[in-house]
Amino acid sequence: MIFHVLTIFPEFFRGPFEHGVVARARNAGALEIRVHDLREWTFDRHRTVDDRPFGGGEGMLLKPEPLFRAVESLWPERGRDRAVILLSAQGRLFDQAAARRYSGMSELLLLCGRYEGVDERVAEHLADEEVSVGDYVLSGGELAAAVVIDAVARLLPGVLGNRDSAVYESFGESGGLDCPQYTRPADFRGWRVPQPLLDGNHAEIRRWRRRAAAEKTARLRPDLLRPPQPDGEGGEGKI
Repeated sequence: MIFHVLTIFPEFFRGPFEHGVVARARNAGALEIRVHDLREWTFDRHRTVDDRPFGGGEGMLLKPEPLFRAVESLWPERGRDRAVILLSAQGRLFDQAAARRYSGMSELLLLCGRYEGVDERVAEHLADEEVSVGDYVLSGGELAAAVVIDAVARLLPGVLGNRDSAVYESFGESGGLDCPQYTRPADFRGWRVPQPLLDGNHAEIRRWRRRAAAEKTARLRPDLLRPPQPDGEGGEGKI
């Protein structure tokens, strides 16, 4: 899979992708990350990418011309297995379902917003999707792009050492949170590991993990709980 990142700060990405899962995946050839400097698609001597918003207001906006030129230069043709993603605080919330969907594509092109935002015509006519990584405002889309790439990369075949790691985790197939996890020592400052995890009964361990995951989801993320279905439409609700 190929990730393209369009940014005015290409040097930002020298660090985030040189460690951990993404670095290993790049070294193994499972993915490729191409960072593009948006200023390469400007034609004035100041390499201008921003301008004041019509109607007044605070800050500056990224101009549409460089973004359109860049995307149309990188992708003269748009295929169904490619997507242009505008990273924006106003976008649809990025989640694990979106990460799984993106992992099935051949290429993603991530547009990193800056300043007060991006000309709305980019969202309307250039980007396939407008995505936010949370209900807060970042200084720019670079951090958000790194988040999206990391979340998608770990779902690609061969990236994780254990293919089940991306299944049995928070927001995995169940949709809820993962169960609590413990390691040695079994007794730390009087806080003991739950007994079922120590007894070696695998059936009981599975039951405990399901129950503990449901309890943790209800406590920390009740919004992830599926409402009960009417009789004949799936029975009781589940995580």
